[in-house]
Amino acid sequence: MTRPDILTTKPASKKQSLLAAPAQPIKVALVEDQPKARENWSRLINSFPDFKCVCTCVSAEEALVNIPQALPDVVLMDIFLPRMSGIECTARLKVKMPDIQIVMLTAMDNQELLFMALEAGADGYLLKRTKPSDLRRALLDVLGGGVPMTSQIARRLIASFRKTAKSTDESTRLSAREEQILQLVSKGHSNKLIADKLEMNYETVCTHLKRVFKKLHVNSRTEAAIRYINSKMSEQSPDAGED
Repeated sequence: MTRPDILTTKPASKKQSLLAAPAQPIKVALVEDQPKARENWSRLINSFPDFKCVCTCVSAEEALVNIPQALPDVVLMDIFLPRMSGIECTARLKVKMPDIQIVMLTAMDNQELLFMALEAGADGYLLKRTKPSDLRRALLDVLGGGVPMTSQIARRLIASFRKTAKSTDESTRLSAREEQILQLVSKGHSNKLIADKLEMNYETVCTHLKRVFKKLHVNSRTEAAIRYINSKMSEQSPDAGED
């Protein structure tokens, strides 16, 4: 694995300052087996005034021990690790820490790896050539309930769902409230923000989402949002309803 592409880019532009810094530093854990890359990523994260790298791990096995102790807000996970992969590590961490946010960080633009990571519970998927300002924004997005992805990865994901979409509109089986919540999820809103917008209890939003996942046969907010977006695109297609 070579030095991360992101570290060879110029410093973030002034536009980055438009993103409001949180009151407390956001704690980040990093799982990367290459010493130089690990050092560089850690330095980059700490260069953001509102972030702190609180844990660095050289392997999935080490991550499964150290990350639950460090209690980070978000994990940046390399996919290709010695012995256990970052994808398997993600699945195991999600069992230990269901609410932890995990963003895959890899040089590989590979559809199979993308779906494996999402199925394992990954909350985002970024390529290592992502710009520093975009990385910071992605970390903030995932903590706000969004699903950050490098643009070409997002397009690949949507294209795949279009190809495999069923002829029936799966969203029609949802109640009006469930579809309303799913629409906000697809916009990247967190459960808390959805609860505030709809004047509902946080727990009620979570309950509705569990029902949505069950009805759509999905296991994550990412899959549910993509299914919803795909169904709406199908409705707006000029070919919709033609024989």
